[in-house]
Amino acid sequence: MQDVVCGLEVNEEDAAAKSQYDGRTFYFCSEGCKRRFDADPAKYDKAFERGVQKTREDARSK
Repeated sequence: MQDVVCGLEVNEEDAAAKSQYDGRTFYFCSEGCKRRFDADPAKYDKAFERGVQKTREDARSK
């Protein structure tokens, strides 16, 4: 999965931090990314949703 703050790939078992928002768990590569997310989770949640939509669109086009 992807750290929604910096875009790095993060394995949930090895993630440096995690946060809950809107019924979902977000995993982060560092405490710094977690702090940025926690300061404005709605901003990053919207980015997450756009990423999910993009992934679905990419899958349909194949």
